[in-house]
Amino acid sequence: MLSVVDIHKMYEGKSLLRGISFNVHKGETICLLGHSGSGKSTLLRIIAGIEQPDHGNVFWDGENLLNIPIHKRNFGLMFQDYALFPHKNVFENVAFGLRMINFPASQIKDRVIEELTKVKMLQFANRSVAELSGGEQQRVALARALAPQPKLLMLDEPLGALDKTLRGQLIKDIRALLHETEIPAIYVTHDQEEAFTIGDQLALLHNGEISQFGTPKSIYQNPKNTWVARFLGLTNIIGGEVISINPISVKTNIGVFSVTSTDFQNFSINQPVELLIRPNAVETGKQVDNHITGRVIDSVFLGQGFRIIVDNGVNNFEFDVSSEFFPGQKIDFSIDPDLIHCFSIN
Repeated sequence: MLSVVDIHKMYEGKSLLRGISFNVHKGETICLLGHSGSGKSTLLRIIAGIEQPDHGNVFWDGENLLNIPIHKRNFGLMFQDYALFPHKNVFENVAFGLRMINFPASQIKDRVIEELTKVKMLQFANRSVAELSGGEQQRVALARALAPQPKLLMLDEPLGALDKTLRGQLIKDIRALLHETEIPAIYVTHDQEEAFTIGDQLALLHNGEISQFGTPKSIYQNPKNTWVARFLGLTNIIGGEVISINPISVKTNIGVFSVTSTDFQNFSINQPVELLIRPNAVETGKQVDNHITGRVIDSVFLGQGFRIIVDNGVNNFEFDVSSEFFPGQKIDFSIDPDLIHCFSIN
């Protein structure tokens, strides 16, 4: 098991990482998710041994790795730029890493064939990597990283240079391979869809800290704060003030909203808060509170229903609905109090 403990790192006089801690267990993929500059790649380089932290430790099964050189950690690395040797063919690119670790020469051919088969590239074994597409090159890079059977696989924005269609297929293949081999992995990305597809656990990095850690489902259903909500594309956020407790009622500039999904003990009367109204919060039936009225300004068909944008004169809201609405149409929606989250304003 990999344990990252209280990692701190300064960069150009500024704190880039502050108190980063998490574990990676056998067969588990952890996604480091965040905007560019959030410290994801630096954290990966510290775990790999390419950089040293200013404070903190990295352990593998209880052994401190900070004084273990990178080539002795037996961690696999895979990057966006592939780092393949253009003068070698596909087979030799995969075999190169095995020769570097003095893998038995008599077994190299079988291992290379095994890994190329896994990534569906065996038929290209004798082809120059310069003749391959970007997606094919990345498959070769994946085979090369897997061939030495690393204790941990680290992937730094591996699909960033590929178009959306190629990314979609390759991320599914990587996910299947990781589950098949049970190699623990750390996957760095700024793409939420990639992270939700491949990650067993997500670590959302913001301002050098892990803003929230958990499964994709738990984070999406229960964002810890409004930064997490906005990062996940949940933008129906309005300010207000608590006017009653248990259940919580919040007075906003568009009306009063009752909230049943939040622990009332964390709030007090007159406390300023922010409300997150989930896109699927629309329900039928009239209520005294929890009303949103307005005019539809856009409607997009999403296959299972429609995403509409509603202007109520103060805010724009996005809602997922099953029926079709048209621009200019007036609406009067009730909002399910179970699908409203209440956050303290820090």
